[in-house]
Amino acid sequence: MTSDFVPAGYVAPRSLVTEDFVLEPLGPQHNESDLVAWSSSIDHIRATPGYPDGRWPPEGGMSAEENLADLTRHAADFEAGRGFTFTVLDPESREVIGCVYVYPTREPEHDVQVQSWVRADRASLDGPLADAVARWLDEAWPWSHPDRHGR
Repeated sequence: MTSDFVPAGYVAPRSLVTEDFVLEPLGPQHNESDLVAWSSSIDHIRATPGYPDGRWPPEGGMSAEENLADLTRHAADFEAGRGFTFTVLDPESREVIGCVYVYPTREPEHDVQVQSWVRADRASLDGPLADAVARWLDEAWPWSHPDRHGR
C-alpha cells in the first residue's frame, strides 16, 4: 500500500463475517446489486447517522455506468490504501444489503471516519452492522479514535 493513511506494511482485513452479513471489498463485480441496494433506499440512507447533508445518495440517482465508475474508484482506493469500502452482503443470497466506508478524516480529534448504511428492507441490521464494525476497528485496524458519526 502506498498511502500514509495506514502504517507501512499494514495489510488491511478483507472480510468480516457474521451470522447476519458478510463484508468484502466493494468492487465492479457488485455494480448491479449495489445500484439496486442504494437506489431503493435513498430516504432511509439519508436518515442514517453519518449522512446528514443529503448529498449521498445523489438526487436523481446514477446510471449503471456512473455507479460502476464509483465502485471502480473505491476498489482503487482500497488497493492503494487511501480508503477502504466494503460491500455488505446477505450471507445466503450474496445480495448487496449495505456498505461500509473507512476513510481519512479532516477532524483533528479523529484518525479515521466510518460510515455505514443498509437497505431500507434491512433496517434492523443498521445498529448491529455499526456495532460489529466498531468492534472490528478496535480489533483489526490501526486507528484508535474513529469518527463513527454519532454512533
